[in-house]
Amino acid sequence: MKSGFLPVWVKVSVGAVAVLMLWLFFLNFKTITNYDDTEKDDNVENKKMSKVFSPVLPDTLMLAGEIVPLDSFDVRESLDYEVIITCYRHSRSLWIIKKAQRYFDVIEPILKEEGVPNDFKYLAVAESNLMNATSSAGAKGVWQFMKATAKSYKLEVNAYVDERYNLEKSTRAACKYLKNANTKYKSWALAAASYNLGQGNLDKQIKKQRVSNYYDLLLNPETGRYVYNILAYKIVMENPKLYGFDISDDEKYPVIPVTKVVVDSTVNDLVSFAKNFGINYKMLKYFNPWLRDKVLPNASKKKYSIIIPKKGYRDMKKLRK
Repeated sequence: MKSGFLPVWVKVSVGAVAVLMLWLFFLNFKTITNYDDTEKDDNVENKKMSKVFSPVLPDTLMLAGEIVPLDSFDVRESLDYEVIITCYRHSRSLWIIKKAQRYFDVIEPILKEEGVPNDFKYLAVAESNLMNATSSAGAKGVWQFMKATAKSYKLEVNAYVDERYNLEKSTRAACKYLKNANTKYKSWALAAASYNLGQGNLDKQIKKQRVSNYYDLLLNPETGRYVYNILAYKIVMENPKLYGFDISDDEKYPVIPVTKVVVDSTVNDLVSFAKNFGINYKMLKYFNPWLRDKVLPNASKKKYSIIIPKKGYRDMKKLRK
């Protein structure tokens, strides 16, 4: 074969390959172009969907009748931080707003009767998200009492009864604590801080720092945020639509009508007890989480008030009327 000359079949093959490569390049270019256009459109849509707004803070704010000094930059920014968290943790905040009235229906009258400002219902929210929670330190119930503190406020705590889970009794105990703390500190904000930190630890910080105003104290991160967390829940839950939670009354969990049965003797079988009142054990525990076993020993003849839901309590249509 002479140099510079190729057989015909080779020339045809080379030409076919060249045509094929040009065709593939054209297809690839078209795909890339279309992809870019789609991506551009998607980015525009995503920008519309992902626009984030800064929550509006009120010009003035009170906690339990006391002015919150929003003119101080550190106070305003600390509050802003907690409001942002409350607004943008959508699932948790939505759930709390939906179920709040079921708990507030019990808490609010007790606060009023005990002479504690209504704002302190938001302390219960900050403590437990209105759950019968157990903390890593062992605090329990909506109001998060430690065992020793609970007993000092006359709450019964044992293997069969734990009144930290009794919403009415634990609310009254919390009221007593807060009133005592307010009498001591002459400040509801400091009373709230002591609920988180403990009075002994708060006293040490007040003495070391020589200030007696919550908003001037440098405290540990949890207690430093604590009052602002309460305030954030107050702001958002009192104006949910302003902060993006557009929830109708029909979407909120209804308050369930109940009655109370007083028991002053041992109940050997709470399953049978529940059935005698037309409910099951699951519902008995739902309304009385302070009952910690399937029996209720009562040698001392103590009077226990057991909550029983009224007939039709599971009918959502009737409950929403």
